[in-house]
Amino acid sequence: MRHRSSSFIEKVLLLGSDFLAVNLAFLIAYWLAFESGIGGARRFIPLREYVGPALVIFCYWLLLFLFFGLYRPWKAQSRLDESIAIGKAVTFGGLVLFFSTFDFSNPFPRTRIVFFSYWASLIVMVALGRVVIRSFQRYLLVRGIGRRRAVIVGCGERGAELFEQVNSFPALGYDVVGFVCKDAEGIGSTFNGAPVFGAVQELPRIVSDQEVEDVLIALPSSAHDQILDILSTCSSPGVCFYILPDLYDIVTGQARTNQIYGLPLIELSPELMPAWERKVKRLMDVVVSVIVLVGFAPLWLLVSLLIKLDSKGPVFFNQERIGKDGRRFIIHKFRSMVVDAERSTGPVWARKNDPRVTRVGRLLRRLRIDEVPQFWNVLRGEMSLVGPRPERPFFVERFKREIPLYSRRLRVSPGLTGWAQTKHRYDGTLDGMDEKMEYETQKLRYDLCYIENMSLRMDMKILLRTVWVILRGKGAR
Repeated sequence: MRHRSSSFIEKVLLLGSDFLAVNLAFLIAYWLAFESGIGGARRFIPLREYVGPALVIFCYWLLLFLFFGLYRPWKAQSRLDESIAIGKAVTFGGLVLFFSTFDFSNPFPRTRIVFFSYWASLIVMVALGRVVIRSFQRYLLVRGIGRRRAVIVGCGERGAELFEQVNSFPALGYDVVGFVCKDAEGIGSTFNGAPVFGAVQELPRIVSDQEVEDVLIALPSSAHDQILDILSTCSSPGVCFYILPDLYDIVTGQARTNQIYGLPLIELSPELMPAWERKVKRLMDVVVSVIVLVGFAPLWLLVSLLIKLDSKGPVFFNQERIGKDGRRFIIHKFRSMVVDAERSTGPVWARKNDPRVTRVGRLLRRLRIDEVPQFWNVLRGEMSLVGPRPERPFFVERFKREIPLYSRRLRVSPGLTGWAQTKHRYDGTLDGMDEKMEYETQKLRYDLCYIENMSLRMDMKILLRTVWVILRGKGAR
């Protein structure tokens, strides 16, 4: 879509601005330290000798700015708030540099003046560059350049109010191309001068046909079921969903926003993870998988031998599962059950004290060693260390039909462990399908909580809790 190219241009401009700002601040510090006399006697050091260090320092600030989320897409947010965020990031990075170069024998030399000047000039330079870029972006948006195609769901009073607000504040960046009605009435007509494309049930088709990038929901607060249906059925990549809050949301503080124009809009499907966090998460997956699979290879050979000695059959158990975006893959485990355990029953869940589990398999399951071969799936990119547990196609299709929002679990890569596995207590005594559905619905709440709050910090928290759960021998499987 068009916003991808504009987002790329935005990031290039930000990187260029920051590169210029960081190096200008470095030149100021260089002049103060060696040519102004503030740092002591004047010395002549060729500037070319500082090209290498300057590049290293820029990479340092680039990583720090990524960590603080300073390269996320800008959506008519406050330029002052962004400048404050820059000040926090530079202050944090400056403190790291300050204490890493601290000399206890001479704690406050005259050159520290150079350091504080560098800190102040860096904040000013970076913030000034951002203000110029954001002001230019706003200028383009006001003139209709770079706006995102949007539809408003709701043809009532709330929809008309939202349409008026969006048109009154073009800097919001929305180009409303039409409306979607709550029901079939009004289809093919116009509302507030904009076409009505169809009913809510047709939203996935409308989003595709009209190349919609933002869906603005202005349904009444009583239409909770329809809002859930919209989120469940319309999952096109790159489409963002916003809802116009009611008075209750505003009073209770649920309608917080960084936008400074128009009505506050609550983002229902925010960016799951910044790009840099996704890359770090993937790097962590690869490193940990290699360490576990290669570093502990002798132990896995011993486990394989015990499995062969305990019961007839292969060492590994392979099964088809559903991964990210509905892609199918083969999951690998150490076999912990007798061969063809589901030949007579068909697909069923494992039960507590399941008679199909072998003696060695019971120990492997208790210590979670049976899951170790899944690190190969993690290494291949089919899974991640942390995420919702992958389920079999048979159950996924049923859950998608009967459990609202279940398909949202498929927005992320499945994981070896997850929030549900560390928080939701496993109960193997549930035999009826209705009880199993209720159980999976409860687990889904934890999975959705993780998906909507994904971060490296949360992944680390889940991994640490997983270790604790394994040591206690509890947790969901």
